[in-house]
Amino acid sequence: MSGGVDSAVAAARAVAAGHDVVGVHLALSRTRDAMRSGSRGCCSKEDSADAARTADLLGIPYYVWDLSEEFTRDVVDDFVAAYAAGETPNPCLRCNEKIKFAAVLDKALALGFDAVCTGHYARLDPTVPELRRSADAGKDQSYVLAVLRADQLRHAMFPVGDTPKPQIRAEAQRLGLRVAGKPDSHDICFIPTGDTQGFLREQLGSSPGEVVDSASGEVLGTHDGVHGFTVGQRKGLGIDRPAADGRPRYVLGIEPVSGTVRVGPDSALDVTTISARTPVWTSGAAPEGPFACVAQVRAHGGIAPAEVTPSADGVTVTLTEPLRGVAPGQAVAFYRPSEAGDIVLGSATVTATT
Repeated sequence: MSGGVDSAVAAARAVAAGHDVVGVHLALSRTRDAMRSGSRGCCSKEDSADAARTADLLGIPYYVWDLSEEFTRDVVDDFVAAYAAGETPNPCLRCNEKIKFAAVLDKALALGFDAVCTGHYARLDPTVPELRRSADAGKDQSYVLAVLRADQLRHAMFPVGDTPKPQIRAEAQRLGLRVAGKPDSHDICFIPTGDTQGFLREQLGSSPGEVVDSASGEVLGTHDGVHGFTVGQRKGLGIDRPAADGRPRYVLGIEPVSGTVRVGPDSALDVTTISARTPVWTSGAAPEGPFACVAQVRAHGGIAPAEVTPSADGVTVTLTEPLRGVAPGQAVAFYRPSEAGDIVLGSATVTATT
């Protein structure tokens, strides 16, 4: 129970369905006072209080589980290391993989529970298991759940995935839940200020390098560290003069060893082939041979038809329509179109693009 409206209604629906429900809030920061206040995050002390009030109204036990050590190691440290390596990670995806459906699920099963129930917007048939996009396309979170294995999905519940968000808020209002009108959480929960670049500078310090024109090799400026950049970035490049054609430049590539950031026109951001590592398949096994699907590279957007070829060390994704600004470190998720809602086939972590 994050303290938001989605997990509150998910808990209420689980209770109404007759399940024996216990509410759990995750303490993920080693310094709780440093977590942002208000509704911008999902891990503040105010959020914990909101979750406790919801549990009390529903008449269910409520506990706070301290997973700050695991969260720091598997999410925060991974986030910092990825940026230092010139990658662009998704910490919410990693939290689902390592914390909510690994550390939490393992503990829950050890305590005799059957499943972890969350307020994620996705639909699930755990008997297959088969994960689908939610009924509310604008809130769909299947992308950040595409890292889950078949054995984890068999012990998961997503009760709100079949309902649009406005109806979830209306339901919370009818139930008398104080979080009915609480704004959605945004940003990265472990960066209280919302200043991602400032956080990375504090963690990684200064490591100067050059900003180079990808076509000519001309040095256009300098920077304090590759962790300040991501593929597709336009602003804050530290370039002291306009391009010859007068058009904006974008980050095309990051070389962490040399400290070089390569920039160029937006047209050079188009990619048609993606190489990716460590694939996870929701069915439990890789599909045989090349298969057609829809590939998605961002939580909302970045979608194109594709053919995926599994191999011993990863997958190759051949796009039939180019996608723009795909960065190493991002996840690429694979979907099979279905009238009942696109089915998640799996995901992998992007290593290179062409």
